[in-house]
Amino acid sequence: MPAGKRELARIERRLIATLTDACEAAKAEIQGFTWLTHTADLNAFEATLKVIWVFDTEADKHLAFTQAKARIFELTTTALREADIDLPASERNVGFDSEQACMRSHGGNWRERLARYS
Repeated sequence: MPAGKRELARIERRLIATLTDACEAAKAEIQGFTWLTHTADLNAFEATLKVIWVFDTEADKHLAFTQAKARIFELTTTALREADIDLPASERNVGFDSEQACMRSHGGNWRERLARYS
């Protein structure tokens, strides 16, 4: 039976809290990491969930992708598990982006840029 609106709101609040913990850990560990966010269609939450890790520059993003990807996936999986979302981190639901790329392609408009993940 699909989750109701109230249950989905509860899941989303838990996810925000656990992703905040992951964000704080990553800020201390991963060079150039600045923040993270997530997108999801609440009508198909687990199928559409995407956690986007944002770095300051494209160089920082590339470095993290090559050197800290396993740690980012670990932090994401932990956050999902702690939010009671049974979904391991994968290429499908974890994205990497940068402030530099957003500024270049979307004039710094993150709302517009994040719409491409939906």
